[in-house]
Amino acid sequence: MKTLILYATKYGASREIANRIATIIGGSVTFNIKDNNYPDLAGYDCIILGSPLYAGMIHKEAKAFISKHLNLLLNKKLGLYLCGIDASRESEYFTANFPAELLSSARETAFLGGIFDPKKAGLMERIIMKAVAKHSAYTDTIDNSKIDKFTKEILA
Repeated sequence: MKTLILYATKYGASREIANRIATIIGGSVTFNIKDNNYPDLAGYDCIILGSPLYAGMIHKEAKAFISKHLNLLLNKKLGLYLCGIDASRESEYFTANFPAELLSSARETAFLGGIFDPKKAGLMERIIMKAVAKHSAYTDTIDNSKIDKFTKEILA
């Protein structure tokens, strides 16, 4: 099965997860959709799409990508993942960010964790993270066991 892993990222957590998924699958390729240089989707059996959350919303490039390619995505083996520090509202995040028909056609959806690195974040982001999420130090919540389960479910 030919697999394409697409992600949007601002600070790299979505890319890190995409690379971990690619390592598990083997032979898959990863592209940042923000670069707009991904290959023709028609040539792939399976597409995995990941995005970070900012204030509960997926990356604008991920949203635009979904709108542009919705019909094609509905006819592929599909996996959707989200990145972030707080997974407490996982189902709400998916429902708010993806069309219902895409969610129902996806083979697997998962919130796979994220990374907050205050050295990469701007002042406002650091203030928000400290006030809202109670994080001010480097935090890595990427969950390898969830990545393994997510990947296995898509390939099953």
